[in-house]
Amino acid sequence: MKILDAKFVQDFIKMANDGFLQGWHERNGGNLSYRLKPEEVELIRPRLNESGEWTEIGTEVPGLAGEFFLVTGSGKYFRNIIVDPEVCLAIIELDSTGTKYRIRWGLVEGGRPTSELPTHLMNHEVKKRITNGKHRVIYHAHTTNTIALTFVLPLDDQVFTRELWESATECPVVFPDGVGVVGWMVPGGRAIAEKTAELMEKYDVAIWAHHGMFCSGEDFDLTFGLMHTVEKSAEILVKILSMTPRKIQTITPENFRELAHDFNVTLPEEFLYEKKK
Repeated sequence: MKILDAKFVQDFIKMANDGFLQGWHERNGGNLSYRLKPEEVELIRPRLNESGEWTEIGTEVPGLAGEFFLVTGSGKYFRNIIVDPEVCLAIIELDSTGTKYRIRWGLVEGGRPTSELPTHLMNHEVKKRITNGKHRVIYHAHTTNTIALTFVLPLDDQVFTRELWESATECPVVFPDGVGVVGWMVPGGRAIAEKTAELMEKYDVAIWAHHGMFCSGEDFDLTFGLMHTVEKSAEILVKILSMTPRKIQTITPENFRELAHDFNVTLPEEFLYEKKK
């Protein structure tokens, strides 16, 4: 089978294009990665290159040793992925120590995987461990309204979670664990990768102040849907705040408890605090 004909590649391309159509990927903004299943690796193995040189990742992810990932390329534009995926994407293999990678397919005009590769892989390692391997997608996008909120809300997990939950009833059901927030840090380095991975121990959503959002999920639909839901709620909240600094009515802690009961989800009490009037 040709690599571009594989379903996981086609699903990856569709998700990338969906994100671009949402307006989340200006220029070369954002990145996406997918951890291949063993059977997917075997399906495409005859088409993989053998000559790629090993390159330092910039971090250590021993829990991912030997794994294969489909990733976006550094400096590549999401709008071009659907047009020329072999130029914009790469399949990489990690070595037996989880400290190096080599390109096995893609980036045919040169280049390297996304500059956020350390963050992606550290997030993948966390999510592989705590979900027993179920999570396979990590997605980073420049979600406009979520970024806007990082300028006006306290950079606090409890505040962000509660405000997003209140802005759309479905939110506590879609992300019942809440969201984590990272204060502004230089992107692409080990420090922000470590901080994001720390939040991913608890949440499936990490918001980077003044930059964007990271989401983790089991597949492309769930991960895209998670980011879409958070961003839609952020859009509603931006509109609310543009009309008034005070809500006349909202969803109460008791309402959230009723919702949790009916939808069979557990909502942490730390987010159901009584607000000061």
